[in-house]
Amino acid sequence: MSELDLSDHFVRLWANLADRPVEPLAFRFLLQPAVSASLAIRDGIQDGRVKATPYLWAIIFDAGSRASLVREGIRATGKIIILAAAIDIIYQLMVLREFHPSEALIVAVALGFVPYLLISRTSRSSDAAVAQ
Repeated sequence: MSELDLSDHFVRLWANLADRPVEPLAFRFLLQPAVSASLAIRDGIQDGRVKATPYLWAIIFDAGSRASLVREGIRATGKIIILAAAIDIIYQLMVLREFHPSEALIVAVALGFVPYLLISRTSRSSDAAVAQ
């Protein structure tokens, strides 16, 4: 792939990603992070009760547990990530009339896993503070 092709790829990628929230199936930009957030809150409360280290904090600073924690997060959000990818593939085929796997992966992780990472840490910390 030449430098020009790579540049064109990134321009198309960001243009397509920027158009998604205003195109058909835009509801998923609210629904999927909300479902991921609810799972993060549930898991964060459970972990707060057993005084577990906040999820994102543990991933960043506990190298020994990092792999198992990432697997735990993917396991907790796996169905949401798969659903996000499936809906994005449908979107791409309906609206763009083509399929770009990298875009589907970016959208799936952004809508399914990132909210879990951010909110799980907050809910673990806040539940631990309430328990004290």
